[in-house]
Amino acid sequence: MKNTLQSDIGKLILRVFPSMFMLTHGIPKLQKTLNGDFSFGNPLGIGEAPSLFLAIIAEVVCPILIIVGYRTRWASIPVIITMSVAAFIVHQTDGFKRKEMALVYLVCFLAIALIGPGKFSLDRK
Repeated sequence: MKNTLQSDIGKLILRVFPSMFMLTHGIPKLQKTLNGDFSFGNPLGIGEAPSLFLAIIAEVVCPILIIVGYRTRWASIPVIITMSVAAFIVHQTDGFKRKEMALVYLVCFLAIALIGPGKFSLDRK
């Protein structure tokens, strides 16, 4: 019983804190978009506005879903994809220090996708 509670608290911490940190990257993108500025990188060749829209979904909408634990595993996938693009395409020629944050987020959200949300989530209700 105690190990299960500790595991669920660990899953809660793993879900909430990286998601809150991710919001600090996504909210400025959302504010920029709401102000009418759609300039953004185009690493996949789909256009600046679609790339920005997908980044906002992955960095704002999905972290909120993950924080509350709703469709957690599915919500982790766009974040994993976005961080993979950041680490392996956007920062491809940069040194490790420049890629490090994207890789840390990638690993955190990959772990969330693999282990699930735990007991303290809407998914468990």
